[in-house]
Amino acid sequence: MKTFYFMAGLPRSGSTLLSSLLNQNPEIYSGPSSPVVPTMLAIENSLSNDELFLAYPKVQQGKEIISSVLYNWYSDIEKPIIIDKNRSWINRVHYISGYFDIEPKILFPVRSIDEILTSFITMHRRNPFNGNGKISFMDEYLIKTNMELNDDNRCEMLCNPNGIIGASYAGLKQIFTEGKEKYVHIIEYDNLINNTQETLDKVYDFLEISSYKHDFTKIENKYREKDKEVYGIPDMHHVREKISKVSLETETILSKNMLLKCKNLEFWRNNELDLNLGLNA
Repeated sequence: MKTFYFMAGLPRSGSTLLSSLLNQNPEIYSGPSSPVVPTMLAIENSLSNDELFLAYPKVQQGKEIISSVLYNWYSDIEKPIIIDKNRSWINRVHYISGYFDIEPKILFPVRSIDEILTSFITMHRRNPFNGNGKISFMDEYLIKTNMELNDDNRCEMLCNPNGIIGASYAGLKQIFTEGKEKYVHIIEYDNLINNTQETLDKVYDFLEISSYKHDFTKIENKYREKDKEVYGIPDMHHVREKISKVSLETETILSKNMLLKCKNLEFWRNNELDLNLGLNA
């Protein structure tokens, strides 16, 4: 019998590190981002627009087909605890309770927005396109939309409503707006780096499973994705063997305009939440 939990989070906030650490626990499998959510959505959309289904709807059977995606995707995994990772879970919390009939428990790593953008731009700069491979997903988008290739536009692209940062940020804000934050466990990147075991213990408490003593000197990402071929950034999911925070000062990477836009966006840290804060405000 497998128990399922979920992971979303803001990008460049430690989700790969968190998965790598959790995978040290022999009871847990936490792989790379999976296609479970988009596959479920595709089937759901297909059925809801299929005239044969509309003419003779079998709603329960449709639900069973959609819910089976999760179980079939992990049919090859023998570990009893599985954490499915996809940033879209924060936008699809109702899938967890609706299709799997379980209480949602979503791990959600976060980080200051200016640090996230600095990490993306730094990563882009150390992996410049040399004409021999795939360009980064950021520049691929800018070229398709006839936008100038510069760092400010890369940041805007990442933060737009459909961007990798913007969509996750909006999803988390919606969770707070709806009062469903009990389903989400926020993990600050700095806490994961500086107070690792304590942070992991809180993760285990949230998941309601026994804690585990982790090794912070032999960390390995066991399930590397094809970052170069798919995203055009070879080290996108690289994890260091030992925990350390290596990042440049945001002021040395981002423009003054971008730094201003990033100011005070971390609403989840506020004692009195200001949900009017937004990446595109």
